[in-house]
Amino acid sequence: MTGTVAPLRRASTRPVGARRRVVVLVVGVAAVAVSIVISLSFGSRPVSADQVVLGISTWLRGETPADIGALAVQSRIPRTVLALLAGAALALSGALMQAITRNPLADPGILGVNTGAALAVVIGIAFLGVSSAFGYLGLALIGAFVTAFFVYFVGSVGAGGTTPIKLALAGAATTAALSSLVAAILLPRQAVMDEFRYWQIGNVGRADWDTMSVIVPVLLIGTVIALLCASALNALALGDDVAVGLGVHVGRIRIVAAVAGVSLCAAVTAVAGPIGFVGLMVPHAVRLAAGSDQRWLLPLSALGGAVLLTLADTIGRVLGSPGEVEAGIITAFLGAPVLIAIARRTRMRAL
Repeated sequence: MTGTVAPLRRASTRPVGARRRVVVLVVGVAAVAVSIVISLSFGSRPVSADQVVLGISTWLRGETPADIGALAVQSRIPRTVLALLAGAALALSGALMQAITRNPLADPGILGVNTGAALAVVIGIAFLGVSSAFGYLGLALIGAFVTAFFVYFVGSVGAGGTTPIKLALAGAATTAALSSLVAAILLPRQAVMDEFRYWQIGNVGRADWDTMSVIVPVLLIGTVIALLCASALNALALGDDVAVGLGVHVGRIRIVAAVAGVSLCAAVTAVAGPIGFVGLMVPHAVRLAAGSDQRWLLPLSALGGAVLLTLADTIGRVLGSPGEVEAGIITAFLGAPVLIAIARRTRMRAL
């Protein structure tokens, strides 16, 4: 893949010390803990700190509390866990895509990967009768990989090969087309619209332990592969020729990292629908705070993504009370200005 690397390397022109990165790591871990408490405490029914403690303690013991507030806390635990897992996976996926394409606009949502996964799942539900978590995961993986290949193919056609702007345009066009197909499948089926609604927008409100147990192995494997690729991705940021001189198999590392990134995105989409902009916003914020070293960027992005999506889900529950606003709407509302700012500040060769 080709394209200017300046936007992703600019943050590394000022060295970032290890102490600062450790501070960012500690802040990230603390933010995750705070976001968990906020997610369990707020929603359509606010609860007290004592009820949060009671709800968690009784859940750990496998008991059903008599207190309504504690019971509400227990009901929020699965969706909080899913928000943490999904946010971490989407941010990590976005960081990988930005690294392997050297494209500051790379994101599972912008490149159409999660919409492709959602379309495959919707087709499976509507026409094939798929209803199991394993079926959703398999279809999401197929849809995500087919879409990723298609977007890269379209973005590489023409003079200059693959450039950031061509990839972004190919992804945006593909996302629009696939979203229209999803809507065309869902709209005539009003009786099951609520069942399918979150495949258009993205939401973690349908979390359950059985479904999460299906995707956790994929998330773990994808995360391990991503972290193992960190050093090679650092070399890749210096340019293909330099990376080859440092002993990196450029083609192989791009394929392995891409498989990890697409798999992370597909697994999340299989259970939560297409949630956009998490993979775009978080890596850029982490890069500003901790530099571009992928050995730090990848794990810190996972922490940041977990915090962002958990808080987005909580905000949606509070704003939409007694119902809820889908987390995908909140992340889109937050992410659109970020996308505009990145596009304005980024110098892209195709422009």
